[in-house]
Amino acid sequence: MLPLKEKDRPLAHKLLAAGCCARCVLRFCCVGTPSSYCQSYEDTSRELLAFVSDMGPKAQNDSSAEEQAEGPPSKKVKLGSCQSEGQANGEEPDSGVCVACLGVLQGFCSHDFSKKVSEAVKSEDYEFDNMVLFVSLPAQLSVREHACWLYVKKEVREKSLCLNKDDVIQVKEAFKWTLQGMLSQELAVPVVPKSQFEVGVGFVHPETDVDCHFLAGTCSDCFKPTKNKESVFTRMAVVKALEKISDDRFCREYPCPPQRVKTACASLDTTCLHVSVFVAGRYNKFSRSLPQTPWVIDGERRMESSVEELITQPLLAAFKADGFNFSSSGREDVDVRTLGNGRPFAVELLNPHRAKFNKMEVHLLQEEINQSSDKIRVRDVQIVTREAVAHMKEGEEEKTKSYSALIWTQKSIVQNDIEFISDIKELKVAQKTPLRVLHRRPLAVRQRLIHTMSTRYLDPHHFYLHLRTQAGTYIKEFVHGDFGRTKPNLGELMKTEVDILELDVESVDVDWPPAIPE
Repeated sequence: MLPLKEKDRPLAHKLLAAGCCARCVLRFCCVGTPSSYCQSYEDTSRELLAFVSDMGPKAQNDSSAEEQAEGPPSKKVKLGSCQSEGQANGEEPDSGVCVACLGVLQGFCSHDFSKKVSEAVKSEDYEFDNMVLFVSLPAQLSVREHACWLYVKKEVREKSLCLNKDDVIQVKEAFKWTLQGMLSQELAVPVVPKSQFEVGVGFVHPETDVDCHFLAGTCSDCFKPTKNKESVFTRMAVVKALEKISDDRFCREYPCPPQRVKTACASLDTTCLHVSVFVAGRYNKFSRSLPQTPWVIDGERRMESSVEELITQPLLAAFKADGFNFSSSGREDVDVRTLGNGRPFAVELLNPHRAKFNKMEVHLLQEEINQSSDKIRVRDVQIVTREAVAHMKEGEEEKTKSYSALIWTQKSIVQNDIEFISDIKELKVAQKTPLRVLHRRPLAVRQRLIHTMSTRYLDPHHFYLHLRTQAGTYIKEFVHGDFGRTKPNLGELMKTEVDILELDVESVDVDWPPAIPE
């Protein structure tokens, strides 16, 4: 039996006369029991019709008096396939589509629709232990619900009933109560309030698209064009406008109750989305002809591969992801090696169809990456949280990095000529954006610190320079000066022209991700 009370009879009668479906009557009667929405629509309709028909003498007298005051209704109360008065007189048949939910709580709360959604999910071949159902409804449903509310508001007030609009069960909530159990059975997983796997169902109703348009004239500030939205009449914008418009103004602009419609909502394609999975680690680069990311100049690819591609290709295949975002703690030039304990990196795998891997499976992925090329090697590969990835970027410019560089000098040198370099500590350097990166970096002067330097003499025109610097320091420009754009620079300090022949990153002092014992 439906959990309706005597006080609900006149409200239910009024809603049915306006063209609301059985489940929408329950919503406006504030029935918050999910099981009441889960029985078949036919059973709900039959019980509701019996409830309304069993009106006591007082309720019948009230109803008759109201009809006399307002004039006879255009159609008698009907449910399901009951014939309306209009049909009997030869008028166009009533479609029976609810004026409030536009059919969402009628034909789509069924095993047939649940099976359709489940088959769409299965065809996407995701692996998941639970799911959350996301529902997208036409914005005009909010307008129609408001109109129904204003229509019954008088009845509520006259009967001295305590009822707030916020107490009305939302279409989305009632729909979920009805469909979630069916989906759970079909897919054999629980449907929960929060999950990493989302199944989305959506509805459109072109016939009533214009229902929202009158709001633009009364609350124009609520409707502003956005790049990602096809229409300004989004659900949030409509709800905001409805909060601002007065009841009298609304009733003048829009019929209460809403006009009946000829068609029900149409369902959109079912969508599936898994939240991103983040994989982190550290990489070494041993090649001087391998860029960190794909190197494309003027639409033409210059290198056959990149660090990014060598790392992400096995991950994309294993996680069956739709795409990725690659990030790292800084970057090295194509001709720079990264040695030592490597450079931290993180890969965001977008919409992975498989998301769970145990430690052994992750280790095998690490080995697969390492065996794919001798140009790179990864270590400490692990699945991390989105929040953990932020640690890689936190205080990035305050971290230190160590380098070794092979330096050429125009002037012939001896050991004593370079010993003074080791005595220089905490050297402040001003670097104007280098010419070589000016096409992708804004023009600015950046202050950087060279913490320590040391040298190793090689021959009269070559020596090794070891540096520990603030992250973000342009080492090549510090050496040759970049036509005076970096001051001071090594050439100024040595009072001769110098250049850098080879550069290696020896360490990136970011303690992330956590080391994994071999």
